[in-house]
Amino acid sequence: MHFANNCLKIAIFETNMTNKTIVVSGGTGLIGQRLCKTLLDKGYEVRILSRQLNPSMDKRMRSFTWDVAKNELDERCFEEAVAVIHLAGEAIVDKAWTPTRKKAIIDSRTNSVRLIYTALKNSHNTSVKTVISAAAIGFYSDRGDEILTENSPAGEGFLAESCIAWEHAIDEAEALGLRIVKFRTGIVLDLAGGALPPMALPVKFGFGANLGSGKQWISWIHWEDVVNMYVFAVEHTNLQGTYNMAAPEPITNSTFTQALAKQFKRPLWLPGVPSILLKAVLGERSAAILGSTRVAVSKIQDAGFKFNFSNISSALKNLYA
Repeated sequence: MHFANNCLKIAIFETNMTNKTIVVSGGTGLIGQRLCKTLLDKGYEVRILSRQLNPSMDKRMRSFTWDVAKNELDERCFEEAVAVIHLAGEAIVDKAWTPTRKKAIIDSRTNSVRLIYTALKNSHNTSVKTVISAAAIGFYSDRGDEILTENSPAGEGFLAESCIAWEHAIDEAEALGLRIVKFRTGIVLDLAGGALPPMALPVKFGFGANLGSGKQWISWIHWEDVVNMYVFAVEHTNLQGTYNMAAPEPITNSTFTQALAKQFKRPLWLPGVPSILLKAVLGERSAAILGSTRVAVSKIQDAGFKFNFSNISSALKNLYA
């Protein structure tokens, strides 16, 4: 009952608040930029944490410096803010997974959120009640055809290991009495970057092929639904805990390749790229391509979220319009 009363108080506070100030880490990244613009257009004041001032940054935003490696953060960013959206973290598959790189990937996620929590503790004029953080479906790792819900146990391997450490760090906000929302994000489809451009390029030029067996499941999501889900979490204070962030209709790698070929009106005539070749070229990172992760999203749908792009055909048609 005490918890319910607290939730009610938070809901009343945020519904009636005149101050709509959101702090975003990773606000200069691909999703961060789109999210910040959407929040600004909806009337929010947006502050971003950035290592350096970006001249092309939307002039409606305020930038505050932070340096995770040096454990430095300008605590003034939290003054009168009501929520933090945490998106910062090193890219996972762009470089080989050496021991040093693995440590950097994990540290960028765990140390950054802990730096935010320390600053919140020290801030004397903050109204932050909510922390909404990115997480990843890498938590589940390679699970074949198994349908994975938020209650499914973690998988094995580096992807799962890094996601477990990441989520444990996010959960430390519970000690501060904050509402926590974690989004285990799938493959985000965006023409401006991420996985889609390199996957689509060979198909576009008539050299598309399945990767590995082609039977591995891809839990994908259109970038617009990603942004909308973060805004949904800000505005619906009953949302709490972990949610899978992916479209309602996951597809296999083979189906994804076929959808791209149909979009580009190109034939598929090449044999699949053998798993052994991908492992030889990418090493341990091949797990991100060959792993099969089929997540269910009924939990976020039951909370009232509506997807704009539920199937791959509509998503690709919109992206390549």
